[in-house]
Amino acid sequence: MSNIAGKAYAMNVVTPSNPRVTWINRLLFMAARGLPQNLMGLLGLSLIHFARWVIIRPNDWPDLGQGKEALRNDYMLFCSNFNGTWDQYIDAFSDGIPSGLDLFWYSATKYPKSIPVTPFKNYITFNQIQTDYYYNATPGAAQRDIKTSLLIYDQILSLAEKHETLPPEEFKKAYDAAANKMQIGLGDLGFGPVASLDTERDDVNLAVYISDSQRAFAKQRQAAKQSSETTGRQE
Repeated sequence: MSNIAGKAYAMNVVTPSNPRVTWINRLLFMAARGLPQNLMGLLGLSLIHFARWVIIRPNDWPDLGQGKEALRNDYMLFCSNFNGTWDQYIDAFSDGIPSGLDLFWYSATKYPKSIPVTPFKNYITFNQIQTDYYYNATPGAAQRDIKTSLLIYDQILSLAEKHETLPPEEFKKAYDAAANKMQIGLGDLGFGPVASLDTERDDVNLAVYISDSQRAFAKQRQAAKQSSETTGRQE
């Protein structure tokens, strides 16, 4: 699927909301931004890259040539990137901040509540929009991999500075302490376990497509370069 890139999955969910009560959602969003400690259950889920809720009013939809949309509802756009499978993500969300989810989707039409989880999964499935294009700069790394890599980077820079000033005995102590801190991030990066055969085939096909596209682009660039050189010599 195009909404999968390595270990990461991109989710987009669009749900209709009653315009008469979406003002309550806006108020709830303001409160959530002002009191982030209420979202600790969400912030503590390391598999989540980010999650965002946006209310789109009828007049906010762009006119791309199709004409002005005649809509009666506001719409809630939920976007998120995460590691792991779709089921793991929904389960973690439902377990982590069930009351928060119910507040964020307060005005959503026919929202079933996040617990029990099966109706919630059905609701997300029905309203999810598949991603046409999803780019991830580090497809082989999860959020935790990125954080531990930054930790290692900082420790190496610190050791480089200490190497210039500390005597050998003191530097060895600093090195051992840094090595202990870096142990958590010394694993190999790579793709996560295959969630399904469809996912595995998608990764293989995507790799072939990218490789073929790169070769075709290289040929076009070389041809353009040769054409430019030929034109220059003729002039």
